[in-house]
Amino acid sequence: MFAKLPGLIRIPLAMLLLGVNIVLHVLLLFVFTLVKVIVPFRPIRQACSRVLVVIAESWIGVNNHLFDGFTRIRWQVEGLSGLRRDGNYLVLCNHQSWVDIPVLQKVFNRRIPFLRFFLKQQLIWVPLLGPAWWALDFPFMKRYSRETLVRHPELQGKDREATRRACEKFRHMPVSVMNFVEGTRFTPAKHKAQSSPYRYLLRPKAGGLAFVLDAMGEALHAIVDVTIVYPEGPCTLMDLIAGRVHDIRVHVRERPIEATLIGSYDEDAAFRGRVKSWVNTLWSEKDAQAARMQMAAKAAPTGE
Repeated sequence: MFAKLPGLIRIPLAMLLLGVNIVLHVLLLFVFTLVKVIVPFRPIRQACSRVLVVIAESWIGVNNHLFDGFTRIRWQVEGLSGLRRDGNYLVLCNHQSWVDIPVLQKVFNRRIPFLRFFLKQQLIWVPLLGPAWWALDFPFMKRYSRETLVRHPELQGKDREATRRACEKFRHMPVSVMNFVEGTRFTPAKHKAQSSPYRYLLRPKAGGLAFVLDAMGEALHAIVDVTIVYPEGPCTLMDLIAGRVHDIRVHVRERPIEATLIGSYDEDAAFRGRVKSWVNTLWSEKDAQAARMQMAAKAAPTGE
């Protein structure tokens, strides 16, 4: 609807409406968060938690409508059949850009339980958004550098304890736990520095998903394996808002959680080796899937 407007009008208008959407939904979130914090009765707190999720899904839904109205993106999404709104999932995805987050939210909003990401501790200070993420029970992780751990060995394992505490909370609510297994966004420089054996991916890190699986155990129903491809190349959130992203391809595959993936990652070397082997196999398959998606995009550049 607004995609035909000149950029000088379209971009500021899109940013204004996205900003208004944030403010309206976050203020509503804060109202019910305040009730949740003040009222001591568990049933009321649980009801507030459900309302907070409804508000967050509305927030995402409005964002999706705005992106649909201001952009001309050709979406190619495969593999959504069979996913359940009442299922509990561990969502694994490759990570190329901050655009990945609105893409995942568009694809999965109201199809599976509300997506929750592990966030860096510093992000809690982002105006409006940081407190909103906290209110929605997004787990904040404080990462320590290798140098810091050498100077302060007592900090070893603190981030894993935080993962476990967050996952214990998730055991009692419908949830989709999001994990970017590469741990950082893909760039050619990082790919070269890692000597990554994959063409489109960085090396995966197995520890995070192993801790989530161990902490949540039987509470999770399945793994949702997601591959995102931007055939036009790297993009930013501003590219998305400005309508410079025209083609997004997403492949989704539901995978069972094998019993061999549950165990103590820190204490059992054999288990650690099995998990790393499983993740490396998954990443090889994902790299091949990304290659097929790129080839398909080149064969049908108009998105047909």
